[in-house]
Amino acid sequence: MLKQSLNQKFLQKLSPQQIQLMKLLQIPTATLDQRIKEELEANPALDEGEEEYEDGEDAFAKDKEDEKEKADNEEIERDDEYELDDYLTEYIEDDPSSYKLNANNYSADDEDKTVPIAVEDTFHEYLEQQLGMLKLADERVEKVAKQIIGSIDDDGYLRREPEAIKDDLVFSQNIDTTVEEINALLSLIQRFDPPGIGSRNLQECLELQLRHRLETATDIDDEEERIIRIAIRIISEYFDEFSKKHYQKLQRQLNITEAQLRSCIEQVLKLNPKPASGHRSGNSRSSQYIVPDFTIVNRDGELDLTLNSRNAPDLRINEHYKDMLKSYKASRKDVRSNKQQKEAVLFIKQKIDSAKWFIDAIRQRQQTMYKTMYSIMQYQYDFFRTGDQKMLRPMILKDIADITGLDISTVSRVANSKFVQTEFGTKRLKDFFSESLQTSSGEEVSTLEVKKILTDIIEEENKRKPFSDEKLKNILREKGYNIARRTVAKYREQLNISVARLRKEL
Repeated sequence: MLKQSLNQKFLQKLSPQQIQLMKLLQIPTATLDQRIKEELEANPALDEGEEEYEDGEDAFAKDKEDEKEKADNEEIERDDEYELDDYLTEYIEDDPSSYKLNANNYSADDEDKTVPIAVEDTFHEYLEQQLGMLKLADERVEKVAKQIIGSIDDDGYLRREPEAIKDDLVFSQNIDTTVEEINALLSLIQRFDPPGIGSRNLQECLELQLRHRLETATDIDDEEERIIRIAIRIISEYFDEFSKKHYQKLQRQLNITEAQLRSCIEQVLKLNPKPASGHRSGNSRSSQYIVPDFTIVNRDGELDLTLNSRNAPDLRINEHYKDMLKSYKASRKDVRSNKQQKEAVLFIKQKIDSAKWFIDAIRQRQQTMYKTMYSIMQYQYDFFRTGDQKMLRPMILKDIADITGLDISTVSRVANSKFVQTEFGTKRLKDFFSESLQTSSGEEVSTLEVKKILTDIIEEENKRKPFSDEKLKNILREKGYNIARRTVAKYREQLNISVARLRKEL
């Protein structure tokens, strides 16, 4: 049986401006200019340039006009037969959309520095140049060799199986080959510069570099040659024991002294685990430079926070679109409004509204970011003044959200992928957030402080007898930090510090 009923629900709907703001908050300063360029290309009503203001006028002091304009636009949306004169007057005579982003952030003496891009061969082109020096049988073999080179990744490894390369050649170039031919050409490529190129794993990479050193070096004596041969045998036959640092077992198996084993390890440590990194263009991807979103300067004990707005140019409504509205208003005195004219005005209104939404979102982004970072700076004032990590206070997203009045998700978006430049280096914002840990005296300290002390202890330990996690726990407890062994292991892993056995040195 069918029946009707009324239900009342509370639903949260996000306006297009709120969605735009959330997306913009997540964008770091390094990529903000690209996002603005995309909007400039997509919306012809949005223009780049500085708006002229009258003396004493503030670019941000028009909130009341914005609210009135928004209400008027909503009324227009509800009424299909609205009076266009009101709308035209509103946009022509009063344009509160333009504002200035770069105010007081940089002086006129600052230089607009850009990083020059070097024009050079890529890593794969470098390998193909060496391939051209070989006398290959025919063009087909050359294409097979180029396919192998193209399959080498940015680290210099060939992680694609010969069978897969064989299938690639059949489907892409209609070339039939064999696994044996691919392996034979790979052996030739592995003799290219840099040594270790085309390796299929780390073990093969290290062995190839040691053999290359043995074959090409002219400045080694008999003892060093013997050490290199032992190192080759260690890598080729006892790689598992070597990687797990079972040094005593290696000494027994190879019948060598501790001094000889130490010399072998020194030879291996000279090798490059990523052969392609030795070539300047080894990484085909563009280099990613960290652009700080904020700058904090200590001026005689007082911290000064500056928002980096260099990648956010001045934006305004396109003058041409304003002129179009002026022309239309003038023509209405003589010509009766028709459907085509209304559609044209609606199109212009849509573009102008979109531009105003974007401009306002950029403005709110700047204000929200500054407000959030200022609260973080005040909360961690002692750290930003001294640079001592032990001065960091426990701080979670809710702490900053309570201070700023913003939502936790908003604070999280601001902290994500953002950096602050300080006198002690450029820091990631999310690194300032940490849980608290209670000491034996009842004081709450940041887990970052505990990690810093843990790092210091490990750096100062005797590498011949490194501390176990249990021993590290006991040392931390002696310093007043109540911490479990499993927590020590968790912090050690977060710091990318190996277990005691792998930290051992001869």
